[in-house]
Amino acid sequence: MNSPSRQTILIVDDQEENIRVVGSVLSLMNYDIIAATSAAQAMKRLQARTPDIILLDVMMPEVDGLAACRQIKEDPRWAEIPIIFLSAADDKNVIVQALEAGGVDYVTKPFNRAELLTRVRTHLSLKQARDSLQRLAEDKDEILGILAHDLKNGIVGIQLSAGLLMERAGALPSRSASLAENICLTSDRLLDHLKIFLANQRAEHLQMHCAPVDLHGVVKRIITQASPAAQSKDITLDLVNHTDGVLVKADHEALSQAMENLVSNGVKFMPSGGTLQVIIERPMLGRVKCIVTDSGPGFSEEDRIKIFRRYQRLSAVPTGNEPSTGLGLSIVKRLLTQMNADITLSPGAGRLGGAEFVVSLEDAAGVAVDDTNHSS
Repeated sequence: MNSPSRQTILIVDDQEENIRVVGSVLSLMNYDIIAATSAAQAMKRLQARTPDIILLDVMMPEVDGLAACRQIKEDPRWAEIPIIFLSAADDKNVIVQALEAGGVDYVTKPFNRAELLTRVRTHLSLKQARDSLQRLAEDKDEILGILAHDLKNGIVGIQLSAGLLMERAGALPSRSASLAENICLTSDRLLDHLKIFLANQRAEHLQMHCAPVDLHGVVKRIITQASPAAQSKDITLDLVNHTDGVLVKADHEALSQAMENLVSNGVKFMPSGGTLQVIIERPMLGRVKCIVTDSGPGFSEEDRIKIFRRYQRLSAVPTGNEPSTGLGLSIVKRLLTQMNADITLSPGAGRLGGAEFVVSLEDAAGVAVDDTNHSS
């Protein structure tokens, strides 16, 4: 059995003599060597065992090294394996093509033994570092997920207990009633912070499945959900649709989350008596605009510079004592970018005097709609 520390190198070359020469050099450094004399044989070797690095000849019959590299990189199981090209050709154009195909380096034949070993060691070390960081990131996400779940359950329990106390506030001493109310407000804020954090985690790991989505239906549902919070602040919510049957190419869950953030942000930062409109229009062939405009305080020039950055506190403050983490708009930007959409903040005051965000989405008119009842 191989030692766990031994690393595996797959050498792909149609000339067996080249494999022997390269393999003999690398074997002296305690690497395990796998050989393949064609792209087809290399794919079979990969199916049986995943190497740590691949040395791939450029010029091979039937399927050349460039095509083989692209084929390997298209498979998620092998996409992260570093590939070093080996070739007698010192043509700069070939080198550029090799790197564009997915290679990490290029060594010309006849190669210098010390140079080859150094490049192999360097890329193996880089891969080990990336793998280690990936494992740390996965461990971090798992731990945070467990903590967030446990915290959420605990906060919900506190909310329920405080709510029961508030129902009997009339029978409690004034000091106790005040404390119960404070517990309710604090637990509400903690839960809101936790929900925003979990939304950010979902945005980072959401697998996009873009399909035609009824934009009007998504926005209408979000406005309905936001109405209680808006009514409590005497804010008017309007949906203005300038075009019929608006289908956009998007991920339903991601689009819902992005639009919910924009609408809820507008309500959160707007003073009592304001207005928020969501306007849907098709200004040009191939794109659909969804404009979220309000009569709130808008943004300062300093705000505009950092508005889509993570954890950025802006000058405006919530008008109803709501929590603000500085994550909402960065989540929106990330979600929309992943589905080939875009968001911009209109310069100056919007049409209602406050902030105006313009979301540009890919038009999907004429294709069957994804009307799945996703939770937003």
